[in-house]
Amino acid sequence: MNVSTFSTPLRALFAQRHDGVPANVRPYDVSLILLALSLLSIGLIIVTSASMPVAARLFDNPFYFAIRHGIYIVLAIGASLTVMQIPMQWWRMSNAWLLLLGLGLLIAVLVVGRSVNGSTRWLAIGPITIQAAEPAKLFFFCYLAGYLVRRYEEVTENIKGFLKPLVVFFAFAVLLLMQPDLGTVVVMLCTTIGLLFLAGAKLWQFFGLAFTGGLAVTFLIMFEEYRMKRITSFLDPWADPFGSGYQLTQSLMAYGRGNVFGQGLGNSLQKLEYLPEAHTDFIMAILAEELGFAGVATVLVLMLCIVLKAMKMGSKALQHDRPFDAYLAYSIGIWFSFQTAVNVGASAGILPTKGLTFPLLSYGGSSLIIMAAAVGLLVRIDFEMRVEGIQAIDKSSKASRSSKSKTQVKSAGSAGKKKVSSVLDDVAYAVVDDAEDGNDINENREAASNVRGDAHV
Repeated sequence: MNVSTFSTPLRALFAQRHDGVPANVRPYDVSLILLALSLLSIGLIIVTSASMPVAARLFDNPFYFAIRHGIYIVLAIGASLTVMQIPMQWWRMSNAWLLLLGLGLLIAVLVVGRSVNGSTRWLAIGPITIQAAEPAKLFFFCYLAGYLVRRYEEVTENIKGFLKPLVVFFAFAVLLLMQPDLGTVVVMLCTTIGLLFLAGAKLWQFFGLAFTGGLAVTFLIMFEEYRMKRITSFLDPWADPFGSGYQLTQSLMAYGRGNVFGQGLGNSLQKLEYLPEAHTDFIMAILAEELGFAGVATVLVLMLCIVLKAMKMGSKALQHDRPFDAYLAYSIGIWFSFQTAVNVGASAGILPTKGLTFPLLSYGGSSLIIMAAAVGLLVRIDFEMRVEGIQAIDKSSKASRSSKSKTQVKSAGSAGKKKVSSVLDDVAYAVVDDAEDGNDINENREAASNVRGDAHV
């Protein structure tokens, strides 16, 4: 082997192996990975800053929540890397079983779940605590993408096919409302409506589902007293700033103190236990106070880039005749965007307060791991499309090489045939010439014998 081969970059060797593939082609989307890692890094910094006062009081260790969040990030990266190794065909074939697993988790949390602040949402498995709603969301979206692939014509042309996934969603919604967890139900409803619309459902079906869903959420809010208090405090939080509006007023103070560039990292006042749940649901308020409008805009731009990449990936997958991958990418993009909007809107007073985390940023093991796994799915979808394109180029180059070799063989064969025919012609001409020479010699001999006979006579 030539020594210069070892000094050749791997990308160049890859290009040499696959003729026609540019040397700068990567097998995965590096920018998507960098965006997710950026949000994870910012989240670790802000969670550490926001949780130090409460951690010092509760556990006598200001870095208690920071250490746990770091462990969650390592587990989330491991989950994402694991998901990247699983082919999309497995998700496509197993989406029905994943749906049953999601339903089983939601039922188990109602039977043996742990209650915190009046809500039963967590499954305790030894030292591990799982929030069942997080994997249930991802598994439901996988099922919905598979259903749209299997029953596409029924969804777009038949009301029965359009209503079937809504029955499954209704079962999930009932189990989630029994926890209770209205926020997850709203996120799943909006993602389902958006995905059905992108899949080609009729416009009247889209508006009918949106109207029915909005009406159902309104009734759920009206018939629960604590939900009505959240709505009234959202509309006028200063009417009861030390009661129902306390959390929102403290959050708005944090946003107001942030100004353009913030008070500086670690200089928040609201994190000194004035703002409850500062490192979880209201992490954006602390980020706004310490890093200002610039910090909030940076985080939102990072999330917007991830969402746009997911939607673009879905469109590209449809062009490559990969509908399951497309619908799953669409659902992840809608899911991330809507949950981000609810989290930021609730902390900024734009929407009623709901306990939804900011994807890849807020404190919380289950949410962080599932969101990272969703990013891993996006990377896998993009990877398979890139590999499919490289294989197509490789096959075309092999076909062109084989056609060239066949042409060369044909040309060599025709040239050989010409040479053989010319040799045969030369042999034939030589035989004819020898025959003619033999005839001439015989004629000469006969003439000479005749002459000798005459002379003898």
